[in-house]
Amino acid sequence: MKFDSIIIGGGVAGLSCAIRCAEAGLKTTVIAAGQSALHFSSGSIDVLSRLPDGQPVANPFEAFNSLKSQSPEHPYSKLGEQATRDALAWYQAMMDERGVYLTAQNDDSNHLRVTPMGTFRSTWLSQQTVHQFPLSDVAQGLDAVALVTIDGFRDFQPKLAADNLAKLPQFKGVTIKTAAVELPDFDTMQRNPCEFRSIDLSRVLRDETKLHAFAKSMIHQVGKVDLVILPAIFGNGDGAATIKLLEGLTGYKICEIPTMPPSLLGIRLEEAMKSHFKALGGLILAGDEVRRGDFENGELKRIYTKNHLDMPLIADHFLIASGSFFSRGMSAQRHSIEEPIFGLDMTDLPHRDHWYQPEFFAKQSHPFLKMGVTCNSQLQPSLHNQTISNLYCAGALLAHYDPVFEGCGSGVAISTGHYVAEQMIKAQRQTTDDKQQERTFA
Repeated sequence: MKFDSIIIGGGVAGLSCAIRCAEAGLKTTVIAAGQSALHFSSGSIDVLSRLPDGQPVANPFEAFNSLKSQSPEHPYSKLGEQATRDALAWYQAMMDERGVYLTAQNDDSNHLRVTPMGTFRSTWLSQQTVHQFPLSDVAQGLDAVALVTIDGFRDFQPKLAADNLAKLPQFKGVTIKTAAVELPDFDTMQRNPCEFRSIDLSRVLRDETKLHAFAKSMIHQVGKVDLVILPAIFGNGDGAATIKLLEGLTGYKICEIPTMPPSLLGIRLEEAMKSHFKALGGLILAGDEVRRGDFENGELKRIYTKNHLDMPLIADHFLIASGSFFSRGMSAQRHSIEEPIFGLDMTDLPHRDHWYQPEFFAKQSHPFLKMGVTCNSQLQPSLHNQTISNLYCAGALLAHYDPVFEGCGSGVAISTGHYVAEQMIKAQRQTTDDKQQERTFA
């Protein structure tokens, strides 16, 4: 099978690249081995929350110069501020078109989102159902908040979250309530309490009769508050509309937070991206894995997958966005780390004793999180020190950045995926123009 572009990996980076290629008319396919990390995601888009030296970042784009001086090989340092801004603006507009509205603060600064543990994480874009707590005045306009769950739901513990919120100096003087609201017919729906998850609740709450009963019970138990914080249990496609209806029924301002996997906030992003890609004519080969590729004269000519066996997949351009260790995009042995599909060149590897910090919650980055495939400024990797001209890398597979410590995982994924797509589109158009010229002069 022949394509213009083949994307290996169905996460944020891979789908961003695939969608942009499909928008430009390239015949594109995505090879996705399984569920992406979006099922574990907060559903917010982190751009940059901390510099490599640990300094907190208030405005991500104002910190790009400092980032480049501290980490010249960082993906953002290779792309630059404008390319990153262009990619994020494109992503916002694309997601708006699919009904998932992502917004930032008016001054381009980061904001805080509350976590299921009752702590705060800095981020840049959040979905419309997520309350944006300002960096400078976290509890702005809040005298009383309530953390509410479904009675019997095990993936969110409001009392634990409330205890942690109460310890924050910014919440001194804020009344924090908790409640476990009973859902109609909960007992008859349960098969096993350990199997009952957010996605099951979302199906139940699509029933307006049950939603009305839930709203009435919540009003009775919560009373008067300025903000109600609920686990994300309101659907992956119509969740925002359901919450809007619930706000109308209760009069509360409602904020969603992600739960234990599956995270509906992350799934909303994934399903919106996949449906958009398919609507553009893109093909997703789900449940397939790339096993190897053939290289000739510094180019990747064809790849072979688990499902297609000896039938090669051929393309003009390839992206590998297979992720990090979690999604098996990288493989760690006792004394080595490798990219398992093609064996691409990796960053220099220190002794194993220096792969990690002595403490898990360290004040510095764990070195293994910055390990990955080394690329040039065009995000092209090398194999045995030879650059592969039609192969690109994006997302967590890239070296020289720590998505957790620096708070930049999804921002890097979107911007590098988009950047690679623009390189592919440019090269494809140049090839088309060259062929037209040849026919003209023939």
